[in-house]
Amino acid sequence: MGGRMTKSAGDRLVDAAFELFDERGYEQTTVDDIADRAQVSRTTFFRTYRSKEDVIFPAHDRLMDAVRQRLATSNDSTAIVAVSDAVRLVLLRYIEEGDRARQRYAITSKVAVLRDREIATAARYQRLFRDFITAWMGPSAHSALRAELMAAAVVAAHNHVLRRWLRGDTTEPLREIDAAMAQVVALFPPPAGSPHAPAANLVGGGTTVVVLHSPRELADIIPALQRAIDAL
Repeated sequence: MGGRMTKSAGDRLVDAAFELFDERGYEQTTVDDIADRAQVSRTTFFRTYRSKEDVIFPAHDRLMDAVRQRLATSNDSTAIVAVSDAVRLVLLRYIEEGDRARQRYAITSKVAVLRDREIATAARYQRLFRDFITAWMGPSAHSALRAELMAAAVVAAHNHVLRRWLRGDTTEPLREIDAAMAQVVALFPPPAGSPHAPAANLVGGGTTVVVLHSPRELADIIPALQRAIDAL
């Protein structure tokens, strides 16, 4: 029989910070308060986090690296699937946090500096998706604007579903994000004449069926496809 697992200093600092923010409020809690509650030194705190803001938020740098890696595995025919999978990666990170993510949402909703931090982080994700979509679409007179608009829609779709889950308005966030991303894709078909435009766009009228590869099971994909078709 093994003993109880000892939490790392980082985990203890996060636990202490959220407890204190709940008890005293964000502004009233200091770094020293957090270190004392976690039973670590002030030096240990700053070796682990740059500020008390950093204790609040997930490790977005590592998460962005995971998003970049997923996008990098795609090719021209699977780029949209890669974007959808990358958005899922971000949402899954919050879902895995469970109540901790909901605690963060409650705190950031009340503290302006934390809301600003969230907005800045969302902008980083938007730039990441914009650069990928721009490269995928290729140079054209309209691709820069289309990539910017599509990236903004991708982030907006993620944030909409995330907030619904955080508020308890949905218990199926993954199904909702699949449906939301299908709507985003429907809003931004490749421009006519581009190498990614379906043939029906070139001849006018008709029905276009685009086949993309996905690692997910067919049973998981069909409901999202049906919702996308219903939305057209």
